[in-house]
Amino acid sequence: MGSRFEVRALKRGERRLSFQLIDMNASMKTRQAVILAATLVFAFAGVGPVQAQVDAEAAQALAKKNDCFKCHAIDKAKKGPAYTRVAARLKTKPDGVETIVEHITTGPMIQLPDGTDEKHRIIDTKDPNELKNLALWILSL
Repeated sequence: MGSRFEVRALKRGERRLSFQLIDMNASMKTRQAVILAATLVFAFAGVGPVQAQVDAEAAQALAKKNDCFKCHAIDKAKKGPAYTRVAARLKTKPDGVETIVEHITTGPMIQLPDGTDEKHRIIDTKDPNELKNLALWILSL
């Protein structure tokens, strides 16, 4: 019977990884391979396009100040898409932050669910750090 190994990765919100070597009678090379795989899982946990620290309170305050929650909610569609939907579409793209910043600073035409078009509201800040923080917060959802 072959050896069984199990490597568990993080689920969203967890802070630790675990790995368990089931068969201690496995060959040394096999154990080393599992340990290497687990080490890589630990090393790259959370590594991705969205890796910077986010000040969620500041991002939400900026969104509230600019009435973003009038059209968007975190996890449900309103007049605009849910932020979780935006994040799902953009978080794996290398230019996700830039895409959001451009969208909220240039006022592009958007199509609403009822088929009408209007200009997206422009965020009332020119601070690139605030804009980036807001985009990173959205992508973290």
